[in-house]
Amino acid sequence: MADRYLEYLSREHARLEDEIRLESKRPRPDEVLIARLKKLKLAVKDQMQNWASSHASSDRLTA
Repeated sequence: MADRYLEYLSREHARLEDEIRLESKRPRPDEVLIARLKKLKLAVKDQMQNWASSHASSDRLTA
């Protein structure tokens, strides 16, 4: 189950990156939307890092 959560976060990160790229290519990109998407993308990345570090420490405890 934990692996699925990390996969979900990874897919969400990629989806947000695609949305940012598509919006940036528009003739008149919505800069507010791009900033919001970038914040969301950063939050997802932080969640991925927090999840990885918490599971790495628990793996060390069980090893």
